[in-house]
Amino acid sequence: MKIISWNVNGIRAVAKKGFSDWLRKSGADIICLQETKAFFSQVENDLKCPEGYNSYWHNGKVPGYAGVVTYSKQKPININTSFDTELEVFKNDGRVVEIEFSSFILLNIYFPNGSPRSDGTEMLSHKLKFYEVFLNYINKLRSNGKKIIILGDYNIAHTEIDIARPKENENSIGFLPIERAWITKIIDNGYIDVFRHFNPNIRDVYSWWSYRTKARERNIGWRLDYIFITPDLLNNTKSIGYQTEITGSDHCPVFIELNFD
Repeated sequence: MKIISWNVNGIRAVAKKGFSDWLRKSGADIICLQETKAFFSQVENDLKCPEGYNSYWHNGKVPGYAGVVTYSKQKPININTSFDTELEVFKNDGRVVEIEFSSFILLNIYFPNGSPRSDGTEMLSHKLKFYEVFLNYINKLRSNGKKIIILGDYNIAHTEIDIARPKENENSIGFLPIERAWITKIIDNGYIDVFRHFNPNIRDVYSWWSYRTKARERNIGWRLDYIFITPDLLNNTKSIGYQTEITGSDHCPVFIELNFD
């Protein structure tokens, strides 16, 4: 089974850059997209539900903001688009698609960015609360014996080798100590950053590059997109990697291959 995660930074924008051809050639059994930035009604039919896939969307209420979709060749047992919380903002923000199969639960998540809004509204506390609710939720799933894959745009570079210029960004949203501590907390709770597990010291592998100053051409990037799993899926994992050659967004796809034979 091959699973791909990609923040497309606007599904209608990436559709104009060869996305459908990429999807057909991807060989993926499941494709998880973040930051679709479109309501279901605004998307062309071939992207609403690509041939050979079932599609599961979660759009927010704000036009041009957030949004996730999961395409899956196999129909899941259950589908969910919110955490187990009474906080309405985490139910309606267009950030979560959870699908369940007999072998695992897959969560496709677009985590909040945390930068102030254009009107000056502080959003870091919102981001940190989202992480708290998220961790409580996945721990509850795990306590019920579920095997879990959590992928998407986490909007945090965890360590200094996950960002090209750590010193210059030590006070930047996405690399603040209080944010990085949440990735550490996820790991301390027993979840595995699959890429880092198999590549503990590798540098210069990123998943996001600013459109400014030709950052991608110079590989001045951040690793913001992750695939985490519970330890009981580690033996099923065959490979993981970042498809840095794939353009069309300011992020690149990350994939994982698993064997359930």
